[in-house]
Amino acid sequence: MAEAADIQGTGPSPARRWLRRTITIAVGAPLLAGLLQAPATSPASAAEDATGSKTVDVSLDTLAPSAPVEGDTVTVTGTVTNRGKKTITDATVDLRVGPRMTSRSEIEQVTGRSGYRSDSDPAPLDEAPAVEIPRLGAGLSADFSLSVPVSELGLDEAGVYQLGVSLTGQTSDRRYDRVLGIERTFVPYQPEATEKKTQLTYLWPLISSSHISAETATDDQQTPVFEDDALAAELKPGGRLDQMVSLGKDLPVTWVVDPDLLASVDAMANGYRVKDGTLHVPGPNQVVAENWLNSLMKAIEGRKIVALPFADPDVASLAHRGKDVPGSLGHLQSATALAAMTVETVLHVQPATDFAWPADGAVDPSIVAVATSAGADKVIARSDSVRDDLAYTPTAARPLGNGNTTAVVSDALLSTAFEGDMVRAENSTLAVQEFLSQSLAVTLEQPEDQRSIVVAPQRVPTVAQAQTMAAALHGLSGRRWSQPIDLLAAAKAKPDPDASTAVPSSSRYPKKLRDRELPVQAFRDMKTTRDELDDFKVILSSEDRVVTPFGNAINREMSTSWRGQARAAALYRINVLEYLQTLTEGVQLVDKSDLTLSGRSATIPVTVQNKLLQDVHLVLRLTSSNKSRLNLNDEASAELPVKISGGHSQSVKFNASATVNGQVPMTAQLYTEDGTPYGQPMTFTVKVSEITATVMLVIAGGVLLLVLAGVRMYSARKRVAARNAEAEAAEAETEADETETDAEPGTEAGVPTEEPDGGEPEQPSDPTPDTGPESGDPSGAGEKVDR
Repeated sequence: MAEAADIQGTGPSPARRWLRRTITIAVGAPLLAGLLQAPATSPASAAEDATGSKTVDVSLDTLAPSAPVEGDTVTVTGTVTNRGKKTITDATVDLRVGPRMTSRSEIEQVTGRSGYRSDSDPAPLDEAPAVEIPRLGAGLSADFSLSVPVSELGLDEAGVYQLGVSLTGQTSDRRYDRVLGIERTFVPYQPEATEKKTQLTYLWPLISSSHISAETATDDQQTPVFEDDALAAELKPGGRLDQMVSLGKDLPVTWVVDPDLLASVDAMANGYRVKDGTLHVPGPNQVVAENWLNSLMKAIEGRKIVALPFADPDVASLAHRGKDVPGSLGHLQSATALAAMTVETVLHVQPATDFAWPADGAVDPSIVAVATSAGADKVIARSDSVRDDLAYTPTAARPLGNGNTTAVVSDALLSTAFEGDMVRAENSTLAVQEFLSQSLAVTLEQPEDQRSIVVAPQRVPTVAQAQTMAAALHGLSGRRWSQPIDLLAAAKAKPDPDASTAVPSSSRYPKKLRDRELPVQAFRDMKTTRDELDDFKVILSSEDRVVTPFGNAINREMSTSWRGQARAAALYRINVLEYLQTLTEGVQLVDKSDLTLSGRSATIPVTVQNKLLQDVHLVLRLTSSNKSRLNLNDEASAELPVKISGGHSQSVKFNASATVNGQVPMTAQLYTEDGTPYGQPMTFTVKVSEITATVMLVIAGGVLLLVLAGVRMYSARKRVAARNAEAEAAEAETEADETETDAEPGTEAGVPTEEPDGGEPEQPSDPTPDTGPESGDPSGAGEKVDR
């Protein structure tokens, strides 16, 4: 505001500016004193900041070999970057090797440090070479490479050593040498094989998200329809799943597979379709799927395979949110039963199906109960859930709870070592070195006892994470302190008597995991779909064509892969249910208009339409709302079986009898053969117009009148004809008489004489009327009268 005022030429006066400065100093002085008195950071952090040890970012891109032995030369490469605002001069990059570490917790502590610590970081190696950097401007970087024989590292005995790379130099404002940046890692040093090697089990997960919809093509093979073609990107060379197979084939790992992934890829390999708006277009990556399956079958040859339940159901969500929804546990049972069959069909191997793997290995009593309800008797847990209060790392396997379940407790530090961004070379290198060092530290904790540990990494590692995991396992290839075993053998290992066997309480279940679980509504949606499917399948002649794709879709709705994707999961459930409803509505009653029933009896037709591609069989019931007026075989309702071919309609006719005139509402309803209503009822009205005996008498009387009128008209016409003939004869006779005599007195020739009563003279030629005069008397029965 002051700057704006100055620009506008309305700044404060000199006296006012002086007063403002005075107030600012007076107010700011006590604040400054308080800041100076209160420690803003810890002493260690203050020491780091005072030396400027975070001015330079030191990145360690490679360290080879990762686990050196005698005679090796260790080479470290990386980059130093000046993050400060001053130019750095007279700098050197050198190595620092710390003393041997005695515990796994000490390794963790070193990992958490950032800046230089003079009280704990060792001095630079005297004999090791250094890289000189005369000048490094602000924001600029420089590469370095340091190589030193193992003999000059000062590694006195086997163990884990801290290895630091630091930059020491000066800045223009501080003309003295000081450490401006440091990065630490570890060197696991075990030149000879230990007497007791740690047995290490590494799980190699082949798991993906759900891609297949509930829809299928109309062909005989029921070609599956995919929601998208995203799975192909993972299968292509260089893709995530391609890397998992190509890397895993050379590693001593236990393959843990989701059968749904195998089924999806197998479907692609046999021809598939993909949704494109409202269309289903042919999938273009059939060959990609074939190649991936072939590579996988070669990679797993002779290996142990552990199959999770189909679609990797979220047992924690089921235990916490779904078990109280009727039928939910049945989904887990069906998914477990389907697992072995799917793996055997696709890979032609028999997998182990008795392992349950909750998300992140977190367990509580309800999760264990649900996980083992479908036949699994082994649960893959994690040590940050099942905690051991021991000074060493115990064997992974141990009885859990009542002893009927075996917990295989994976090591939390090793299992989470490769999470995060492994694309950066520095992150990958540090993760590998920490993993190897932690594994060696496990062995050295109890060198006289052989133990078995399990590593269960993230379910869906990225390409970079998978590559980093592979690099770490290659670092163990010398087998100097560890040896690989598969998960089945690890589960049978002799338990440590001091290891915890208690199931963690529900209160200890991590909130961040609980917040990502499927909601209760998800399991209600699954129940709705399952109920409608059960009602639908009983009318089908080939129910497998519907039950199989929808059953698999319901299993996919419960997948662990939906964690963190609530919107996508809900949309998938909605699509499945709506498609099922579309199919069920394909069998329906055809609306009909109101009917008019004349007579005592007739037939009432009701049409059923089947738009499906297979035959259906149901029962059609027609019900009269007024049995006394209109009945169906003397009853209020009647039923008839209906069997309709696919793509056809059928008219079903019911015999009806009427007794009284009027309107009768009728209801038609389809039922399954077990009596369950199917679809919506249809209503229409029948108008009854019965022909009674009185009506028949009226009609007969009308017919009789018509006959009599016809006879009367015929007789009248005959009389008229006779009169005309007589008149013609009389006229001829008169003409003859006139020629003989004169006219008589009192008359004119051809003029008629007047009648004595004054009426008009009668003309012999007028016909007699064929009807009498209208009468005011009542008409007879059945007679039509004019009014």
